[in-house]
Amino acid sequence: MTGFGWTAIVRLGLVQASIGAIVMLATSLLNRLMVVEYGLAAAIPAGLVAWHYAVQLTRPIWGQGSDKGRQRSPWILFGMALLGLGAVGAVNATILLDGHRIGGLVLAIVSFTMIGAGVGAAGTSMLALLASGVAPARRAAAAATTWIMMVAGIVISAATAGALLEPYSETRLALVASGVVAAALVVTSLALFRLERRGMPVVSDEKGGPVPDFREALAEILGEPAARRFTVFIFVSMLAYSMQDLILEPFAGLVFGMTPGQSTQLAGMQHGGVLVGMIVSGIGGSAFAGRLPGELRSWIAIGCLGSALALAALAIGARVGPGWPLVPNLFALGFFNGLFAVAAIGAMMGLAGSGERTREGVRMGVWGAAQAIAFGMGGLLGALGVDVARRAQGQDASAFQLIFAVEGALFLVAAWLALRVAARAAPRMAGARGT
Repeated sequence: MTGFGWTAIVRLGLVQASIGAIVMLATSLLNRLMVVEYGLAAAIPAGLVAWHYAVQLTRPIWGQGSDKGRQRSPWILFGMALLGLGAVGAVNATILLDGHRIGGLVLAIVSFTMIGAGVGAAGTSMLALLASGVAPARRAAAAATTWIMMVAGIVISAATAGALLEPYSETRLALVASGVVAAALVVTSLALFRLERRGMPVVSDEKGGPVPDFREALAEILGEPAARRFTVFIFVSMLAYSMQDLILEPFAGLVFGMTPGQSTQLAGMQHGGVLVGMIVSGIGGSAFAGRLPGELRSWIAIGCLGSALALAALAIGARVGPGWPLVPNLFALGFFNGLFAVAAIGAMMGLAGSGERTREGVRMGVWGAAQAIAFGMGGLLGALGVDVARRAQGQDASAFQLIFAVEGALFLVAAWLALRVAARAAPRMAGARGT
């Protein structure tokens, strides 16, 4: 058997899209509602989202568990069920905030814990299944395909939810959220049905021998210079990538006066830009190398530098206010985010199968944990920064302008790190190709 074909890869992409659709509810829509409609400080939903990322520090453990099993589908289904329950709980917690603030916050903490655990179990196991079931030459292309489908799922769910929420009411919110969760669970179940039984020649079995224990596997990964440097790049780039996630919809509501439905659709437009950027980067071919040679530098650097420029424009737009071309600005930000993201994904999938004894599950778990830490810190720092700047300066526009500028600077640092990682990786890989 030669591994998963493109039909199986697309089916796994549907799983990734389902995960993204549910997470969009908690990290985008509910965040805006808590800040604008319910008058909470931006740090509260940001703290909840940061907590769900902190829970994802368990990703290596989930990956190790799926490495030891013969099938990863049960882990994915368990994670999706937990994620769906957490999302429904988070919606109910948001509705409770109006009349029962303490009870709503307690339920929100429990729900976001479930969301983090669900994403960790389902996401890590899905990526490990992709890396172990796809032939090495096809891994990066498969990763790009599934990520493009994930962004497409976010775009579709954001646009659909935004349209169905008009005019906004708590009843509509509950119905729309339940519909998104139900659809995601059905799609995931159908996509995984008999998938491993039909096309699973576990590629990672080529390593031979028993699966190492968790500490041994972690020590091997952290002892590899390439894996260690790549982990640092993932952390910094995703820190920059995530800082705007929790403030864009409040920014649209506070500075541009947009309604919940309008700001949700605006977020969908940004994710649409990410989708186009991923497609462009994928067609370019460099991201499909499955590793991090020098030719990936242009895609990563252009993506990071373009993101910095788009954020600089957004900072200007915060000062100008209504009348600024916000939609194309956010589309451009998403586009350049997509360019660098596909290159990083291609490198991650290539390195996932390079361990001497460690399997794909635990390696993807380590990088997923680094990404989760960065996402949690980025979202929290962005929201806290806006809160502090709003109080210190007394102006919403100036506060958002400052945070966008800081985020743009981080993207410049990420571009520099990517060039250093690629430059150090290129000679080693060139030697490997010559042998």
